[in-house]
Amino acid sequence: MVDSYGYILLMNTTQNIWQTLRSRPFAALAPMDDVTDVVFRRLVQELAPADVYFTEFASVEGFCSPGRKAIERRLHIHAEEGPVVAQIWGTTPEYFREMATELAGRGFAGIDINMGCPVRDIIKNGGCSALINTPELAAEIIAATKEGAGDLPVSVKTRLGWSKPEIREWLGFLMQLDIAALTVHLRTVKEMSKVDAHWELAREIVALRDELAPELVLMGNGDVEDRHAAEERIAETGQDGVMIGRGIFHNPWAFEREATEHSIDERLAALTRHLDIFESTWQDGEKRFDPLKRFFKIYVQGFDGAAHLRAQLMDCKTITEVRALLASFPRS
Repeated sequence: MVDSYGYILLMNTTQNIWQTLRSRPFAALAPMDDVTDVVFRRLVQELAPADVYFTEFASVEGFCSPGRKAIERRLHIHAEEGPVVAQIWGTTPEYFREMATELAGRGFAGIDINMGCPVRDIIKNGGCSALINTPELAAEIIAATKEGAGDLPVSVKTRLGWSKPEIREWLGFLMQLDIAALTVHLRTVKEMSKVDAHWELAREIVALRDELAPELVLMGNGDVEDRHAAEERIAETGQDGVMIGRGIFHNPWAFEREATEHSIDERLAALTRHLDIFESTWQDGEKRFDPLKRFFKIYVQGFDGAAHLRAQLMDCKTITEVRALLASFPRS
């Protein structure tokens, strides 16, 4: 069955993905705007799969407006993907309820509320990490989302606090709202990504979880490069899982269980496969070519001539040009 936008509707199971994952150390691919679309998620799944994936950020206000086609593209999932959690953001509880109700029938493993993005244009309108300063609204949003989601688990991704860690005040507040999982990016909003993540605070957060909400699945986020580092953090802190974000930009095989050196051929084949999935997913003009360029550095690095090849790729204007350049690049 497909919906009016042509997207596959899948039957949801009543199994809580977070409780399933909690039985072992797990690593998630973090939601990243203009990065974790269905194309890149499928590529990661083929190269070295994460245990759970998140979509790009999807605005509830945009979704509940007449011109929501661009938001729909952010929520596109493939029948063979998974598990995928939809990450949504906004400021209007009724829209969270409405969007969650519709997403509940699309095959997502859960719905995650973004309360951590520190982008200025978003927080000045009260969304994402600005909700740290309006906890009453945050609670209304969570309640509305849960009401719309039905049996689908609702989780939250946030930061330590606004300008200083607010572990009991903010994280403890969220822990008591009966959410299924909580991801904590271990920096404050004001710190952005300018300092090292505060992993020294992770045990304190775990202890608070154990006190207030023992069934809550807890994930840490920040400065974790690969699965090996994620499992080390889990062992050190007692968290259930770790989310990997920017590490994937340094290594598209970040989730492999045993670190391996990958050849030039493998790297360029991965980029070619990314192009294949892109072309098979989107019709001509449905997604612009230029955003593809942010992926070139992920694959084209760590070998002689990589910088020059990247520069040439950035000058390309079509996928056909990219393919021709890759085919002509000397492998030895």
